[in-house]
Amino acid sequence: MKTFVIGDIHGAYKALLQCFEKSRFDYKNDRLIVLGDVCDGYPQVKECIDELLKVKKLNYIIGNHDVWALQWAQEGWKDRIWLEQGGYNTIASYGDDEMPKKHIRFLEQAYPWILDNGRIFVHAGFEPNMSLEVQGLDILTWDRNLFFGAKNGHDMDPNYKIGGFEEIFIGHTTTEVFNSLVPLHFCNVWALDTGGGMSGKLTIMNVETKKYWQSDLTGNLYKNKIK
Repeated sequence: MKTFVIGDIHGAYKALLQCFEKSRFDYKNDRLIVLGDVCDGYPQVKECIDELLKVKKLNYIIGNHDVWALQWAQEGWKDRIWLEQGGYNTIASYGDDEMPKKHIRFLEQAYPWILDNGRIFVHAGFEPNMSLEVQGLDILTWDRNLFFGAKNGHDMDPNYKIGGFEEIFIGHTTTEVFNSLVPLHFCNVWALDTGGGMSGKLTIMNVETKKYWQSDLTGNLYKNKIK
């Protein structure tokens, strides 16, 4: 069994399939950790969740856009900011119908973080000086300080380990902020959001070897159909 981690999918079903194909991901035997935000962005959220549900050994971590989409699915919530940041396409992917119960359960049962062999997987970040158990989704799905702190720490000491973990895998903050469309490694932090929800690429990585595979530019796959 191999363990793979994948960055923010954001409804880019075509990119997801490319990542599975290029990495030769085994739906039955390999483990997949998803760093959150399957929702919002490109127009195939429903197809993405259906595809992820085919993976036998799946660990899904909730992202900030998933929280928003779940509020819509559970309560009919339609905040303007959410709609303008991909929510319209999430709704449209279900044909303007309700999200099916199995998709709601999929998001409801998502992990806030995953600890595994000295590694932590989380959507956005966390406060290193606080216990994980007391940190809410407002931190875990929105934090950007960990990523930028890792970059600053790396410039001073690349061997510094933030939070006492061997490795930290995050999504949320796209590597495009550093003009990169490949995963970035600062100190013990791996940043896997390589712009798949924008016009960049979706990335899947083998956790052990750090070999990674990427989709084509999602902007080209969907002709920038984000709304």
